[in-house]
Amino acid sequence: MARKIETHLLDGPAGKLEALLEEPEDQEPHSAALVCHPHPSHGGTMHNKVVYRIARGLRRRGFVVLRFNYRGVNLSEGEYGHGEGELEDARTTLDWLRRRYPGLPYSLAGFSFGSRVVLRLACSLPEVRQVIAVGFVWKYAGEPYLVECKAPRVFISSTNDEFAPQEDLKQLVKPLPEPKKLILIPAEDHFFKGALDEFESAVADSVS
Repeated sequence: MARKIETHLLDGPAGKLEALLEEPEDQEPHSAALVCHPHPSHGGTMHNKVVYRIARGLRRRGFVVLRFNYRGVNLSEGEYGHGEGELEDARTTLDWLRRRYPGLPYSLAGFSFGSRVVLRLACSLPEVRQVIAVGFVWKYAGEPYLVECKAPRVFISSTNDEFAPQEDLKQLVKPLPEPKKLILIPAEDHFFKGALDEFESAVADSVS
């Protein structure tokens, strides 16, 4: 079967949002996922290599995946929204995805800054199947949404993540309410250098 790939300019809170929709290569989608990219002020886009691998791992498991650029990134209109605007961008694009595939269960995934966005978003939504938080940055460990979010959470991190030492991350995840899981990938840095294939497989294996 032909793989469906579509580019879109979606109506967002601050203007058009550039987005990329991809269905699985070899099957009809049974689930949907929104994937959020790293910090826009530090070069993050939906084409980041870790974000791409998250999307591909999910497609391997039968997900249709929507990636998008936050306001002010590449073709997306507007300006950096200091986290609040990006959260609303994610909410808007997820609404579009759910309207497009109304019968499918949905999940959220994000890398680095994007992991904070999807965890915050999940706190305010019903029926999120799971949240995949990749490369969550340790300095945000005290934020209340970590405890308030009751959706099933999977944290995936590099064993040598310079922004989230693995022992600190274990201490972060340990007291959080169930269901939760922490997956550590032996890799060289925050971006899973030297282990992107293993990381992609971990993403695929972490979802149902």
